[in-house]
Amino acid sequence: MKRIALCLTAACAFLVWFNPAAAAADAPRWWRGNLHTHSLWSDGDDFPEMITELYKTNGYHFLAYTDHNTLHLSNKWVNVDTHKGANEAFPKYAARWPKDWLETRRTASGQTEVRLKFFPEHRAKFEEPGRFLLLQSEEVTDRWKTAPLHMNAHNLREPIKPGGGSNVVEVLQNNVNAVLEQRRRTGQPMFPHINHPNFGFAITPEELMQVQGVKFFEVYNGHPTVWNHGTNRTPSLERLWDIVLTRRLAELKLGVLYGLATDDGHHYHANRVGRSNALRGWTWVRSAQLTPESLISALENGDFYSSTGVTLRELRQSQTEISLEVEPLAGVTYTIQFIGTRRGYDARNEPQRNPAGEALRVAHTYSKDIGAVLAEVKGPRATYQLKGDEIYVRAKVISSKVQVNPSQVGDLETAWTQPVGPGIGSR
Repeated sequence: MKRIALCLTAACAFLVWFNPAAAAADAPRWWRGNLHTHSLWSDGDDFPEMITELYKTNGYHFLAYTDHNTLHLSNKWVNVDTHKGANEAFPKYAARWPKDWLETRRTASGQTEVRLKFFPEHRAKFEEPGRFLLLQSEEVTDRWKTAPLHMNAHNLREPIKPGGGSNVVEVLQNNVNAVLEQRRRTGQPMFPHINHPNFGFAITPEELMQVQGVKFFEVYNGHPTVWNHGTNRTPSLERLWDIVLTRRLAELKLGVLYGLATDDGHHYHANRVGRSNALRGWTWVRSAQLTPESLISALENGDFYSSTGVTLRELRQSQTEISLEVEPLAGVTYTIQFIGTRRGYDARNEPQRNPAGEALRVAHTYSKDIGAVLAEVKGPRATYQLKGDEIYVRAKVISSKVQVNPSQVGDLETAWTQPVGPGIGSR
């Protein structure tokens, strides 16, 4: 939605009249980005320069590198003879970049090592004001017992050391707190987001809903083993989202949780189901400028939507209305659902139990009142007027087009807007 600021002084009107370019520069626009990316700095199989060029040439405006427990600031050499991913990547890398950019050395046994570029070197190669931005980020990789607990932290100044803890909530909270502490101490905008709750069946809705100070989680992740659609005991990430939203907003008073779509890319040399490829899930953020400050402010205000292929031509949201229009593709049909929970919902929930009657550490069962489809429209445009009894409402656009290179066979291109409702805010 384009917002027009009213000028209340003659001087302001004079400036806008005679400098339309300056006025246009401050108008919000949409920026496409991915907030979960791996490279040879951890368990990805390609050099950052090759990955960044892939995203930039495919119309992305920002990209976050989230390698495990590291920022690209240390001295790291990778052996391209013994490292499987680097061995496949190096011939393409050497052919693409000039020899004075590559730094190689020989080991005592005659093998070749390549130095990975520091983040500032990499950033200087690719960033363009108003065109492309790189975020210095990290996947803070922790665990509790057998549960892998992963959290991305964005626009960091310093690496975050995993904090551990005595249970899932404590581990997540310690790591969220570390990001928020660095933000307060440095004054630099940064934010955490919780990754793929169903990976390793690590995080239940009841655990995620308790974490304070976090506003984001992944409603879609392009990795093939994160169980986006859930199992017979584990809710889909969308169902988890609705459970967490309902209880955080109505019961725990812990605030909104927004849903991001990300790639979690690891594999860049072959695209197929079963591999963790790029270009599967992304966010469109509406902000005036392509800067960390502007993007993070818009994200924290919920002024974005997540997608696996659907593009919105228009999106207007307030505490009383959601209105959207899809950029339609020829021969493709669209279903728009408005999903939410109303006040007075059936709040009863029961733990799932084993045959001995013992409670399992999996999601509780909830009524269909939570995350109900409040309205559904066939077509590329729809508006929902809140009735006044909704705790929150969000929109989901489902396309008839099968996603290009999906993580799961048959996945349809989809978009998710962010929840609105009393106290959540307007966009």
